[in-house]
Amino acid sequence: MALSLTLPTASGTLAPYALRGTAPVKPEAGIKFNRIAYSAAHVVADPLAAVDPWLQAAVDWDTTIAYRRHLFSLGLGVAEAMDTAQRGMGLDWPTSLELIRRSLDAAKDVPGALVASGCGTDHLNIDDVKGVDDVIRGYEEQMAAIEALGGKLIVMASRALARVAKSPADYERVYDRILSQAKQPVVLHWLGDMFDPALAGYWGTKDVDAAMDTAVGIIAAHPDKVDGIKISLLDKDKEIAMRRRLPKGVRMYTGDDFNYAELIAGDGFGSEITHGQSDALLGIFDAIAPAASAALGALAQGNTETFHAILGPTVPLSRHIFAAPTRFYKTGVVFMAWLNGHQKHFTMVGGQQSTRSLQHFAQLFRLADAANLLEQPELAVQRMKTLLALHGVEG
Repeated sequence: MALSLTLPTASGTLAPYALRGTAPVKPEAGIKFNRIAYSAAHVVADPLAAVDPWLQAAVDWDTTIAYRRHLFSLGLGVAEAMDTAQRGMGLDWPTSLELIRRSLDAAKDVPGALVASGCGTDHLNIDDVKGVDDVIRGYEEQMAAIEALGGKLIVMASRALARVAKSPADYERVYDRILSQAKQPVVLHWLGDMFDPALAGYWGTKDVDAAMDTAVGIIAAHPDKVDGIKISLLDKDKEIAMRRRLPKGVRMYTGDDFNYAELIAGDGFGSEITHGQSDALLGIFDAIAPAASAALGALAQGNTETFHAILGPTVPLSRHIFAAPTRFYKTGVVFMAWLNGHQKHFTMVGGQQSTRSLQHFAQLFRLADAANLLEQPELAVQRMKTLLALHGVEG
């Protein structure tokens, strides 16, 4: 008999829902991917800590690092202390640095494990930032701390820079300084304002094409210091256009949680392989890690049809998790980790579990089931029923 439960509908009524019962795909062991794939990983809050959740970050370190080991076991890299980990949205810089340290330590036990860590300016009091020199100082402080641990940098977009920069030239000055000092090639990070409204007009303009010109120019001036750029604009055409303009050897790491399957598969454009396909640095890979691993393994073996058959059904789920207000997507990512038994509770840093409605969670549950992503269906049903009961829904 199929597992079933009662779920809210879009009309505000309740209706029975029976799970499909399809077993999740299991990745084949030992397959080397032909794309670099980072999962931007979430943090697990400590629900027993005596803190004020809106004001202080309390992390369950053991469970948080265990999840990174899970991602490593699937062949995925970890993009550490990024917005998926609620960086600047509940997770402060001291806690982020400790997270980076612990993640790098865990990676030492896993041959070939990839970790790249977010470097930003979020430790600065933004009201004290008066100009780009203050922004440079902020970046340099975090660079030094991460590089002292042996970490690779993801140079995150800076709210402080977006606030004080007066022109694209200010961005050029900041990034020239940072890239010239980097000990190893970095990943640049262009996060659209749908993810963070404070980053509107990044690169000195609200015209995306003009902003792209500035970003490409900065990369072209330092091609040996840039491993790649992650853009999260949720616009596949913009990503493809920029991908085709990148200098030889510089990768496009897709951050498009709406169109990642086709962007990773690529279109074969150009003589440079990196012009015709995207690598990945995605928050959704945290929530769909086994499927992402299996799909990437199929792609590496030349089986594009299987790649799309596995990854395609996950796209509706991702579009739902990342629906506006997009910045609340972390709630859906953590909800998936709870449903699948990777943590014992649905509590988040900053109390962010409250940012989505019960209807949102119900539809997320349906889409996860449709995409064959419920790793332990009985547990997922039990936990969904627990959430429903907390909202006064029995059955």
